[in-house]
Amino acid sequence: MAKKRKRRRGEGSAVGRILGFLAASAMCGVLVASLVVPAIAAAGFGVSNSIGFFESLPEELTVEPPSQSTKVLTSDGQTIATFYAENRVRIPLDQMSPYIKDAVIAIEDSRFYDHAGVDPQGILRAVVANLTRGEQQGASTITQQYVTNVINESRVSQDRPDEVVLSGQKDMGDKLREMKLAIALEKKFSKEQILEGYLNIVFFNSDAYGIEAAAHYFFSTTAKDLTLPQAALLAGLVNSPTFYNPAINPDKSMARRNQVLGEMLTLGKITQAEHDQAVATPIELKISPERQGCANASMAPYFCDYVSHLILNNPAFGQNEAERQRKLYRGGLTIITTLDSRLQAAAQAQVDGTAGANPDRWGAALVTVQPGTGKILAMAQNTVFLAEPGKFDTHLNFNVDAKDPQGNNLNGAGGFQTGSTMKPFTFAQWLNEGKPLTAEVDASRRVYPLGFPWRSSCGRVLGAYSTAQNNPELGAADDLQNSEEGFYRKMPINYGLYNSINTATFASAAQLDFCGIQKMVDSVGLHNGLDGSPINMHQLGNLLGATNVAPLHMANAFATFANDGRYCAPIALVEITDAAGGKLPAQGVECRDAVKPDVARGVNSVLQDVLVRGSGFWINPKVHDKWPTAAKTGTSNNNGATWIVGYTSGLSTASFFGDPLESQKRPGQNVTINGTFYPRLDGYMIAGPQWANYMLKVAPLYPAAPFPGPPPSMIGPNPTPKP
Repeated sequence: MAKKRKRRRGEGSAVGRILGFLAASAMCGVLVASLVVPAIAAAGFGVSNSIGFFESLPEELTVEPPSQSTKVLTSDGQTIATFYAENRVRIPLDQMSPYIKDAVIAIEDSRFYDHAGVDPQGILRAVVANLTRGEQQGASTITQQYVTNVINESRVSQDRPDEVVLSGQKDMGDKLREMKLAIALEKKFSKEQILEGYLNIVFFNSDAYGIEAAAHYFFSTTAKDLTLPQAALLAGLVNSPTFYNPAINPDKSMARRNQVLGEMLTLGKITQAEHDQAVATPIELKISPERQGCANASMAPYFCDYVSHLILNNPAFGQNEAERQRKLYRGGLTIITTLDSRLQAAAQAQVDGTAGANPDRWGAALVTVQPGTGKILAMAQNTVFLAEPGKFDTHLNFNVDAKDPQGNNLNGAGGFQTGSTMKPFTFAQWLNEGKPLTAEVDASRRVYPLGFPWRSSCGRVLGAYSTAQNNPELGAADDLQNSEEGFYRKMPINYGLYNSINTATFASAAQLDFCGIQKMVDSVGLHNGLDGSPINMHQLGNLLGATNVAPLHMANAFATFANDGRYCAPIALVEITDAAGGKLPAQGVECRDAVKPDVARGVNSVLQDVLVRGSGFWINPKVHDKWPTAAKTGTSNNNGATWIVGYTSGLSTASFFGDPLESQKRPGQNVTINGTFYPRLDGYMIAGPQWANYMLKVAPLYPAAPFPGPPPSMIGPNPTPKP
């Protein structure tokens, strides 16, 4: 008997709470959620106090686009990589399946189209369930949930995650504020706009924010193509994404899905036959987790990394690095790059095969730019970004500088000694000073002593070149060496260049103004890849490539010759748009006159002979047979860096093979690579075939025209060289 009286007292208390709740709600002009009632009572709030508190709350809610993922694309539209803090792709309501709209409304807010932001009937139902049956039912409408998501998203995007308030953490003030904002939001936006915003912002999974990302993650489909069972399952996830996760709790997920289907049937959104068929459908997941960042790029991870640094270093994307990070990872950018996926695939396949298993961690790299635009079309190297068993892993990009011109990090290796690939620039100055390309020089001379009358019109002092690397004297070269005997003699200068004779280059430099050589090197964009400083061409060793230069800038310098002497700065970014379609700064084509056209044509005419009768003779001749092609090989003093930079009028490619890490400092002598023993590495041996095999695949994609010949006055007497 006592128990019955106690139950009646409980029932009376519950009824009293309900009546008090309704009275307060009527005076406020809205209905507050049932969970607020005990809090009001405990806090001693009267109805008038509640009204006053409610009226003092703000009505404005800034609804900004939620965080969206950024896509980096090739020039032909293929995805390179995705960046995100929250994987989300915003789509319009008409790009969502009708099933997902009906399913979410059915399970989350069946009176969505009947209320004005707060649902009195839903609150009353929840109050009765909570206070009489001991259940825990919420009464937040979709509009209220949207408000909460918008507020929390704003806090997270502003790096204030500690201020995020989840549903179970809301106090009375939070709930009242949410209600007032929901009412105000319904006055400002249509139901369709609110539903669209909600479905784009709501959390489904740590890899899926918004319905488009959820559809792709769980079913490898789009929101538009969701089936009825799929839509019901995703709608059921919203209430508890972990508890109802089908990959973790399939039984609970199926029960929840079927509950959603039941609500849809009750509301008349589906027929009994549709319901029964959907309930009988097993859960068939096809999970496609997004791979975020350059380390997980689908192609060209190092080019991707280069692009990301261009964004993160550019003040146009934010006043500081934190703002630029938010723009990249949350801004929903679409970044269209210059990369050609066809060339990239060919380049990657080539460098991956160059060194084979590569237990000794030799580096292979290819980078291609387009003459006339500076567009970077391919950038590849034989390493992986993340450690893998049996793989050579590094974060360093072999093809780019260590820093940009402002000193910001580019994550590049900083280049490698270029060896004889620097010789064409001294030769270009030879032609620039009006000397014929077949004039004879004395390549027998191996010593240029202190006091030799080098010429420098700008008054700079020349530094030493020493094979022993310990000559302290300025302006001296103590013992020049050629790679082979038999070339210490007089010869035409063009013959000395295409055969890559060191003593011929010094003999030509002895007749030139070093300030002119300096200007020539500067004009084609060459610089120290480690610190960005100019290459000091008054240091005699730099005539033979003693300074580190990045392959990207070597390819681009030779592209200047291919482009009739017109230099175009290398670019990677074609177009950048934000989530709203607004344009952001990209990189336009920037070209300028750098080398006289006749000089460029003279260089091209001689470098075409490199592959026919010179230092590149042993490289696959099919490239030159098919297209007009010019090239120059190069090897560092210790054979640890080997090159060929070759070009048609359509493509300029730098190919590098050698020791890519400064920490290793290994000579390329007496080494076995990919099963072949080399007493010493040379540019034509590995870098050369790597370049030739690649160019054979890609050169047809960018048709090449014959190079215009130099004027007859430049050719000179054309003596016949001795073999």
